[in-house]
Amino acid sequence: MNLSLRRLLFLLFFLSGFCSLVYQVVWTRMAFAAFGIITPVLSVVLSVFMLGLSVGAWAGGRFAGRLARSPVLSAAFFYAATELMIGLGGALAVPKLFELGERSLLSAGQTNSFHYLFLSALVLAVSIFPWCGFMGATFPLMMAYIRERDRNNQESFSYLYLANVLGAMSGTLWTALVSVEVLGFKETLWDAAACNWVIAVISVFLGWNQRRSVADARPEVANLTSPAITLPFQNTPDRLIQWLLFSTGFSAMAMEVIWTRAFTPVLLTQVYSFASIVCVYLGATFFGSLWYRRDLRRGRAHSLTIVVFLLAIAAFLPAMTDDFRLLNVNWNQVNLTGSAFLLASICPFCAVLGYLTPGLIDKYAAGQPVEAGKAYAINVIGCILGPLFASYVLLPWISEKSALIVLSLPFLGYYLFLSKPVPPKQRWSGGLIVCAVLVWAVSVSEDYENFLIKTEKDTIVRRDYAASTISFGEGRHKYLFVNGVGMTGLTPITKFMAHLPLAFHRGRPQSALIICFGMGTTYRSALSWDVNTTAVELVPGVVKAFGFYHADASHCLDNPEGRIVVDDGRRFLKRTAEKFDVIVIDPPPPPEAAGSSLLYSKEFYELAKQHLNPHGILQTWVPGGETSLVLATVRSVSESFPYTRGFGPVEGAGIHLLASREPIEPLNAGQLAARMPEKARKDLLEWSPTPDLAAYWGIVLSREVPIKESLDSVVPARITDDHPYNEYFLLRRANLF
Repeated sequence: MNLSLRRLLFLLFFLSGFCSLVYQVVWTRMAFAAFGIITPVLSVVLSVFMLGLSVGAWAGGRFAGRLARSPVLSAAFFYAATELMIGLGGALAVPKLFELGERSLLSAGQTNSFHYLFLSALVLAVSIFPWCGFMGATFPLMMAYIRERDRNNQESFSYLYLANVLGAMSGTLWTALVSVEVLGFKETLWDAAACNWVIAVISVFLGWNQRRSVADARPEVANLTSPAITLPFQNTPDRLIQWLLFSTGFSAMAMEVIWTRAFTPVLLTQVYSFASIVCVYLGATFFGSLWYRRDLRRGRAHSLTIVVFLLAIAAFLPAMTDDFRLLNVNWNQVNLTGSAFLLASICPFCAVLGYLTPGLIDKYAAGQPVEAGKAYAINVIGCILGPLFASYVLLPWISEKSALIVLSLPFLGYYLFLSKPVPPKQRWSGGLIVCAVLVWAVSVSEDYENFLIKTEKDTIVRRDYAASTISFGEGRHKYLFVNGVGMTGLTPITKFMAHLPLAFHRGRPQSALIICFGMGTTYRSALSWDVNTTAVELVPGVVKAFGFYHADASHCLDNPEGRIVVDDGRRFLKRTAEKFDVIVIDPPPPPEAAGSSLLYSKEFYELAKQHLNPHGILQTWVPGGETSLVLATVRSVSESFPYTRGFGPVEGAGIHLLASREPIEPLNAGQLAARMPEKARKDLLEWSPTPDLAAYWGIVLSREVPIKESLDSVVPARITDDHPYNEYFLLRRANLF
């Protein structure tokens, strides 16, 4: 092929990879909104995405093979059709299917039930699988077009793979850093779809030119052949290549899920954290593929034994470097040095995979679309099973570090197998190096769980499908960590979350709903009013930790007026017909946490408003932080409710927002204290610095925030489902938007 055509095909596949990752990032976020912010949802999206690629690559390869035997139309036409369908499905079909699936599963039970987990996985699969299948078919179809132009080309897969990975990395960056913050989710999807359709139009022109060339009996094939290239790994059996492709796909995608949880204490839970992992993964893979292409052109690609040796060492590096003594972790604060160190630890592994995967497929396929589709499908089958294995088997039972080590062990086995022909001295020296790395990862490095167990008294670790929770401390100095992020402590702020709306409620309150259980302090305080109290918590381990923080937890659990539901709070409101006198919302910190906008958005407050009885009051807690972010939350609440009041906490920063459809009475401290039952009085004074209840109330009332004046003085920003202002902020804070 001439240089200009090669560059055009590189650009088309770059844009195709770009759009694919835009879809994956936005679909994942939409899936969280529809089916719950839990690890299984992430794993299913990744697995189904890969399943579609696998089936599409296999089916596309078989179709391309038939097309080559009967070239009625150029493969470029069919490639254009796949891009057209990807755009239609990605921007239009998937969001609609998610909405339909969410509504259909509202009666499927709590998110921790097998019934719901199975059905939600099925709905996710039906929603995104077809379009991912079209994505997978793009590889063999484009390879078939290249074969039409250049029959001697044997390394077309690695060329397209290079372009696709670079595009995928760029799509991840664009979506996380720019597009969602500027355009929102829906417009981001439509822009990606427009890009797919541009690719389709260009591909139609390519196919038309190729068809005309054939019809005129002036094929350029004979004059546009590539020079012969010696492919790598020449003596490797096909069966071994298949096993390597499956194993690398399995471990790589399983590790990506585990890295997301293992690195959370350092990277935190911002959307930029997950995007940075994906971006580094893809970027390192790109440079590894570039390294392979360079060696291929020079005719000196490394042997399979050396590549697997490097892979075995690199696989253990993340488990070695995830060491709190090296990272200097400052809980709940961004640590740029530690973040860079952790992200750098996955680069060697991803780079070696970027070298190995296209090399194996080039050798297996030798430019044939059918064989390339089969080999790529095998690799992607591993990518399908890996995230599921990590989420449902490894993480509920062992630590993140242990899971990484388990997933790395097969590469040690591959090295020992492949190094049999190597001279004994070199073989055993290489084996000793890999084993030394393994011993370091197992015995020397210390992850955050071991760190807390060694440094804190009474540390209890609980694992489940949703998260790892750690409880530690003593007395009033007890803390709850979820996936390494501090959630809350024993503070009177969480008591006022219940007592404020219950005391301001006009007439005696009868029912309360608490979304986000935390340490159970708010739930316990609400029960002290002798009202029917429902608490909704997403993570089962958080509920199980209740007794660690409160000595009377068992009494609260036995209270007939209370119940605890394990579910996503937003989903619970959508599937229940109940109404409450008070709804208390305490979103997980920090306010920038990925997915947290689902409990801060205007649409969520509108949903909560539908579940309030007459005179009902909603209380939402907004932690301190960026002023514009706090005011955006206040605006979202104020635009949903006609009456809103805000109070500073009794200690620390943040704001209690009270909202209602009716005026909230202007009660003084004495009147609020007088409304409280005796048990509620004792509960509120439990951690009070003063025994004077009215004076204690007076501290909070004296910190009332003038809502209207505050909103009138700032740029009108709000949080919505489509524009999660609190989650995407990079351009805003850099004064670029």
